[in-house]
Amino acid sequence: MQDREAFYAKLKSQLEDTTTFPAKYLYKFIVPTDGNQVQEVQDLFNEGGAVIDTKKSKTGKYVSVSIHLTVKSSEEVISYYKKAEAIKGIISL
Repeated sequence: MQDREAFYAKLKSQLEDTTTFPAKYLYKFIVPTDGNQVQEVQDLFNEGGAVIDTKKSKTGKYVSVSIHLTVKSSEEVISYYKKAEAIKGIISL
């Protein structure tokens, strides 16, 4: 858990150094297709008016999900990542 907090602290610092908010941010995830994880990701980001693109892997076992979303702050970027962590099998890119 300490590694995650260090990762988010570094990400926050980098975002604040390189980004002027509000800004468009691209989230990329890979999720397995054996459940409703794709829908869970879409539900998480739909409330923010996100543009969501999905692409199945060649084997059909995974789906790549790209989300373009306007965020107000580095805290909001990190908040979405933390919420997404709760989705089973998700990989953040």
